[in-house]
Amino acid sequence: MTVLDCIEVGPQGDAASGSVIWMHGLGADGSDFVPMVPMLGLPDVRFVFPNAPVMPVTINGGAVMRAWYDITTLERGPDREPEADVRVAAKHIEALLKREAERGVPPGKTVLAGFSQGAAMALHVGPRYEETLAGIMVLSGYRLLPETFAAEQHEANRGTAMLFCHGIADEVLPVDSGREACEFMREHADTNDIAWHEFPIGHSVSEEEIAVVAQWLTKRLS
Repeated sequence: MTVLDCIEVGPQGDAASGSVIWMHGLGADGSDFVPMVPMLGLPDVRFVFPNAPVMPVTINGGAVMRAWYDITTLERGPDREPEADVRVAAKHIEALLKREAERGVPPGKTVLAGFSQGAAMALHVGPRYEETLAGIMVLSGYRLLPETFAAEQHEANRGTAMLFCHGIADEVLPVDSGREACEFMREHADTNDIAWHEFPIGHSVSEEEIAVVAQWLTKRLS
């Protein structure tokens, strides 16, 4: 699996005490959350922002853009996100986790994070990953391939801390989709360290949310 092109901020090589692999949302790119890094107060952590592959997206009239997977309809249902696309994206993310380990930052010092479509991928890959992660951060996300979860959840991350954040006025991914994902993980985890925070915003990230993220990441990686 070819390693995706990434934007990186923070210590390089063995100098990093931890890593955050942070996936962007549909139609954005790896630069989307780079401006947030100085606000998080983690100078010893490497932030890795991968660029998703470029593909046509059905709900956007087939326009070609960066996306982790196609979305075929606005209606919720089992065929909304092609399973093959999700599986390929998961392999790309797993390759990034393995590269961090090769660069001296093991999974136990790596947080898997994302926003929107990227958050859905973090939530898909993290609980299925075969090595214990430092944390899983889901910003304005939802569950993918729920019918495969029971067979694929890995014991290594049943106790991994998770952070869910969502805007209550989200017009793209309704807050109920985030709440459902959080409650589902609480029911299927071996930890009480699964936090839910909601904010009076739409499909975006606010200063208040950034403060919550900073505190949570500091606890996991400092």
